[in-house]
Amino acid sequence: MIKEEKIAVVWFKRDLRLHDNEAVFNAIQSGNKVLLLYVFEPILLNDPHYSERHWNFIKESIYDINKELEKLNTKVLVVQSEILPVFSYLSSQKKIKSVFSHQETGILKTYNRDKTFKRFCSNNSIDWIENINNGVFRGRSDRTKWKEDWESYMQSNQFLFNPKSQNNFVNQEEIESLEKNLDKLSLETNKNTSFQFGGRSTGIKYLNSFFNERYVNYSKHISKPNEARKSCSRLSPYIAWGNLSVREVFQYAQGYRIKAKNKIAIDAFTSRLRWQAHFIQKFEMECIMESESLNKGFHKLKKEISEKYQKAWINGLTGVPFIDASMRCLIETGYINFRMRAMLVSFFIHNLWQPWQDASKYLSKIFLDFEPGIHFPQLQMQAGETGINTIRIYNPIKNGLEHDSDAKFITKWVPELEQLPVRFRHEPYKLTTLEQKLYNFNLGVNYPKPIVNISSTRRKASDVIWNMRKDKDVIEESIRILNKHIVK
Repeated sequence: MIKEEKIAVVWFKRDLRLHDNEAVFNAIQSGNKVLLLYVFEPILLNDPHYSERHWNFIKESIYDINKELEKLNTKVLVVQSEILPVFSYLSSQKKIKSVFSHQETGILKTYNRDKTFKRFCSNNSIDWIENINNGVFRGRSDRTKWKEDWESYMQSNQFLFNPKSQNNFVNQEEIESLEKNLDKLSLETNKNTSFQFGGRSTGIKYLNSFFNERYVNYSKHISKPNEARKSCSRLSPYIAWGNLSVREVFQYAQGYRIKAKNKIAIDAFTSRLRWQAHFIQKFEMECIMESESLNKGFHKLKKEISEKYQKAWINGLTGVPFIDASMRCLIETGYINFRMRAMLVSFFIHNLWQPWQDASKYLSKIFLDFEPGIHFPQLQMQAGETGINTIRIYNPIKNGLEHDSDAKFITKWVPELEQLPVRFRHEPYKLTTLEQKLYNFNLGVNYPKPIVNISSTRRKASDVIWNMRKDKDVIEESIRILNKHIVK
């Protein structure tokens, strides 16, 4: 039997925080008791874009929220189920007046799920209120005044989490009663990993350490794989999964800039927060990018799939040390700096001449900070299949010599090469037979020979893509894309 007391449900998605969370704030303001909910949905648990590292980060984030909620005698109801069965059951136990969540710029599966959920709410007289997320606006046909609107959002007041009493929430006893008839999920995770730990409290520690000391070399070391691990903010997973809002990070950076020793570094950082929103807005307006080239003219581009090449790239065994080190580092830690990400994608798409769609799902699984609105537009930019961006084909040898000149990064992640002189750690295939004997190293046994010729494959890819940019359909699409996505 449905109880008469009305409740408001906060459906957490990629906003795993209580502070500056408009959905939580509005639910409390509704005057109804609030039930906080996270649902581990099989459609996503089984989706190839996601992996255990993501689910563990989410569990750690919820655990962190629950610690904060203890004083309010409530917690997040955590369930493993598709979304409609959960709400059908909750509706049989409580009178759901409203559901609050943010507008999610996700993959096609979440978009279709949301459309189904909207019909469910309409059929059951439930108000579903979605709020703007991180300055990304739904329903736009172009970018007129987008920059101004984003900046206005970033300067607006944060939503404070300041409930008046425990009576604002459905209490723990009631939640435990609900759990008895739902598929409850443990929040236990393996603490012995190299991944960043999820949760707002950890995100705040990264935020503080970045601005207190690490930011100084942000611009100087941003492209260096070893140094970037310290000098970059490392806030991306906390923003991607919503432990921190972009607005609070932006305002924190602005406030710190007043006393900052290196204001240029702060400005470089905040500019990237805007670029982050720019790409998510782009994906929000054209979600076709998940599976197809944004520029429809490039749909004509066909590539033969090589399982051999893809397997070597996935396992960090291409015979190109800087590529393999970057991939192994990413697999182990879930993080690599932006230039190395771009280089990995460039090598796969251009040198191995494989479709970007095949890189997409694997990389999304191993990026701890997987954010659909960043992931898909960036892949297409690196692929050169937008028709409007400069074609960038990264030379991994040149990048290795410039950004890892002492080969310390290579040595850490490709220890097979540590007995070689530094110059050969970058290019072991240049060893003569005599030199291989001298260093007790057998190319092709101790470490693979390069699976492709970097120079010739780069030249081929560049020629093909530049020639396609002269195609009538590519040109027409480029004009359309510019008109729609260039900020006005």
